[in-house]
Formats: sequence, structure tokens, C-alpha cells
Amino acid sequence: MIFSRLRTRKSAPLVTATVVTPTAVASTAVVAPGCPYAGAPAAPGLPELPEPADASLVGQAVAFVRQFHQERPGSGDPAPRVRQVLAEIERTGTYEHTVEELAFGARVAWRNSARCIGRLYWRSLVVRDRRHVDSPDGIAEQCFEHLRTATNGGRIRPVITVFAPDRPDRPAPRIVNQQLVRYAGHPSGEGDPAGAVLAAQARELGWKGSEERFEVLPLMVRRRDGDEPQWYELPEDAVLEVPLRHPEHAWFAELGLRWYAVPAISDMALEIGGIRYPSAPFNGWYMGTEIGARNLADADRYDQLPVVAERLGLDTSSDRTLWRDRALVELNIAVLHSFQEAGVTMADHHTESERFLKHIAQEERLGRRTPTDWSWIVPPVSGGLTPVYHRYYDPVEPDLRPAFLPR
Repeated sequence: MIFSRLRTRKSAPLVTATVVTPTAVASTAVVAPGCPYAGAPAAPGLPELPEPADASLVGQAVAFVRQFHQERPGSGDPAPRVRQVLAEIERTGTYEHTVEELAFGARVAWRNSARCIGRLYWRSLVVRDRRHVDSPDGIAEQCFEHLRTATNGGRIRPVITVFAPDRPDRPAPRIVNQQLVRYAGHPSGEGDPAGAVLAAQARELGWKGSEERFEVLPLMVRRRDGDEPQWYELPEDAVLEVPLRHPEHAWFAELGLRWYAVPAISDMALEIGGIRYPSAPFNGWYMGTEIGARNLADADRYDQLPVVAERLGLDTSSDRTLWRDRALVELNIAVLHSFQEAGVTMADHHTESERFLKHIAQEERLGRRTPTDWSWIVPPVSGGLTPVYHRYYDPVEPDLRPAFLPR
């Protein structure tokens, strides 16, 4: 549900679309290339955009403390905490979040994620405070525990594990992997091409990978810039995988496809009040199209559409037969069916689209904007059949904090 920035989306083409405005008045509008709603007005009644924030540590820290106290009325007057933070910054060049501030900041960073359709659940994020862990061995062990906690026997829980922050003149360790679980790509062309670079790097460090199509990459952690990463095999009990089958086509199981249950992003930094946590792996749960329409279907990933089309007996001689479309639907049916049969949490794109609009409505009632990147929110399958396609959104705000940011 929380999507990696590495999952590329093409710009939206120039089209004429029926747009349902926040007031439910239909209109016809020309949609420009790129994010089509980037310049759209916010819903009526919402506050105007704030003035640009103070980019300094002091400015960001004060803004965050005030936001924390404003959204949590029981926290009392922010003034004493502001004075405490300012004194700490003057003395040390940085400051430390309280446990409550860290949890609030991590959850709001999810709420602010313009590319995530699953933000309705932001309050439910389980925050694991591991700021005291700053060794590669300790980070690896806690990442494995993160996966166990998130997997939860198949009932996936949204979880973030926050490790040590960067300090003045003392950068914290970094997780090298893009995700805690990902499949390797091999020189033979087998496996996931998206994991080929990391697999090659791991082999140079001594990892003995095989040529399996779905071989889990080792976790790699770098203590500091310039150091060689240390690598760790993921324990079997930390990685739940789902074999894929189709409810109507028995031959589908013969394809030998499977996918892992927890999409835990690990190459983005969490920034809260000017403090950057470079290692803060986080996960939601999968929406079926991420696997069925991208990971297994993309030509530069597992490229399974020609294989499925052949087994279905489709005419692939022309694009006009829509063989890719038909194979894509069957592949997505198999993904949703398999996860359901395995008892592993997964959302479908129609349900999640409805829930995203519910999230927007809740935020509007609270007087908050919902910055949204249309090109990421609209599903890659049957986008025009989902309600998220036909409306305006609040523009993306690159300076909005707390946030998950590219490292």
C-alpha cells in the first residue's frame, strides 16, 4: 500500500476526461500531460496553502512541535517543549524526538505520502522505536523482526522500524536494499531484473546465489559512507511467500510463480521536524495490481503476459486482439485468488480506490489537504473504472513534512 519511488509510472497522456469535482458536479476538462491535477484548486472550505516554511533545523523543529501539539490537544501548551528543543539544538546542533513525537511523525509522513492510495490506515501504523540500534548486525536482526511482526501469520500489519538518525558530522548506517524482501536477478537473465544490480553487488561481497527465478536477496547494511556493506541471509521464518494459482485454470500453477507477502520499503529516509532517519523500513500490504500488473507483467520485470496468453490460447498476432489486456486480467485474478486462499492480506484496486476517497473526505472534514499524485493513485488496471480516476486532487507539496524522502 505504501509504494516505492522506484516503481515508475508514465506521464498521463493528453485526454478529455469527465471529472467529478469535490462538490460532485460533473464537468468535462482537458487533462494535460504529467500529473493531470497538479494545478487543480483545492476543495472549497479548505485553508489556503501555508507560507513557505523555515528550511533551517530550528524552523522545521518548531513547526513540527507546534503541529504535534495542535493535532494532539491533550499534549498541552507547546511553548515549554519548543524552548526545550531550541536549547538542545543550541547546545548539541540537533535534538531528540520523544517516543510520542516519533510515532506521530512517522504516521503523518504516511498521511503525507502523495503516491500512496492506502492512506486511510495511517493511524494504525505500528512504530518500532529502534533508534538505539546503530550496528549492521543489530539493524539486520531488527529488520528480520520487523518482517515477522508485519507478516503476523498472513494478517499483514502496517509497520515502521526507525533506526538511528543522522547526527552532525556522524551519518547513521544505511540499508542498501530497496526493499527488505526482493528477488535477485541473475546474469543468465533469470529472476527479477530489478534485483540484478544488488545481486551482483552481493556476489562481489561473497554471497553465493543460485539461478532460481524467485531467490530472495540478502539484506545489506552499510555502517558508513565508503564502507563495504555487510550482508545477511534472510531467515526462512521472516519471509512469507505465496505460490500463485488460478481459480479456473489448473495449468497456471505449472508456471511456478510466487510472490512475497510484505512489501517493506527500505531505501527512503524518514524526515521529521528537520531530523532525518536514513534507515526506517516501512510497509503496508499489497494491492493486487502491484504484483499482477507490474512486477509479473512488465516487460522489464518477469514479463509473464506472453506466457499466460500462450497458455490461454489467445491470438497474439496483433495488438488489436487485446491479448495483453486479457492475459493481464487473468494474471491479476490469479494473484488475488492466491493471496486470499493463503490467508494473506491483499487489497483489490476497486475497493482501495473507494477507501482512498473516504480518506480524502475525512481529511477535508478536519480541514486538511490530501496532496495526491494522480499518475500513481490511479491503478494500472481498469483505471477508468475506478472513482479515483475521475476527479481533481490537491497538488503535490514537495516541502510538506513529515515525509518519506529519497536518500
